[in-house]
Amino acid sequence: MPLGAETRTGQLRTQLSRYLRHVGIERGRSANTVAAYRRDLDGFLDFLEERAVLEPAGITTPAVTEFVRGLRERPQPLAASSVARALSSVRGFTRFLVDEGMLESDPAVAVSPPKLPALLPKALTIAQVERLLAATDGEELDRLRDKALLELLYATGARISEAVSLNVDDLIGDGGSSEVVRLFGKGNKQRVVPVGSYARAALDAYLVRGRPLLSARGRSTPALFLGMRGARLSRQSAWLIIRSAGDRAQLEIPLSPHSMRHSFATHLLQGGADVRVVQELLGHASVATTQIYTRVTADALRDVYATSHPRARAPF
Repeated sequence: MPLGAETRTGQLRTQLSRYLRHVGIERGRSANTVAAYRRDLDGFLDFLEERAVLEPAGITTPAVTEFVRGLRERPQPLAASSVARALSSVRGFTRFLVDEGMLESDPAVAVSPPKLPALLPKALTIAQVERLLAATDGEELDRLRDKALLELLYATGARISEAVSLNVDDLIGDGGSSEVVRLFGKGNKQRVVPVGSYARAALDAYLVRGRPLLSARGRSTPALFLGMRGARLSRQSAWLIIRSAGDRAQLEIPLSPHSMRHSFATHLLQGGADVRVVQELLGHASVATTQIYTRVTADALRDVYATSHPRARAPF
């Protein structure tokens, strides 16, 4: 390090390195997440250094506010979601500085993120779901597995990450109406969700005719869903399975990793399910998160009304 470099950078760069090690090792964040934190916080520290702020004590609420505003006002402004993410990174860092005794209070906590546009989840219609599931029909090993995976996702509303984390023992019951699956959601929070008859039949076919042959290709693993080499199916591979099924079904609509989850919730509410029941099934901590699906169903009702009722439209 050149002479005087430590003086120029001050404690902030040192504390940033400690913070990134903290989130990577002690909090177990992924390498991609740590890299995103680094990009956001390098920009924040560059902003502070331009204003001769080199020590934690120089971070103030007005400085954080100015940094956030600058992200929206530069020649190529960041999207509101990117600004919100950058502020979240700053808040994590300033909380760390408070915990380490470098700051008496958190200067970022009073800074509000930009308002994000309300993005309604994109759900498939029931007919589209049926076409997607039909695209996995077949007796090949991958088709047996793919059918079981997609049927389970639609039957339970599980996240892809939850589905690929399942072990065989997480299927509980005798195969009848009492069949349930144990899912582990965010924060390793456990919930138990019923498995419908279609999903149970697909799982039975896979467990009897597919999984044993896949398991023989790799080392012994309790994983429910296996890749073609016998190892636990990855989240990325599961997403590719959904996308490939969508291509075969010729849906010609964009799919997301949450497409089956969104469809599960929307179709339950359209069928008359109570929003708090859907909340429990999805594993949402707050019912407010689930209520976004009620907006989807309300929009659908308005569309049907507008096209079906003889006096819904203005006269010509």
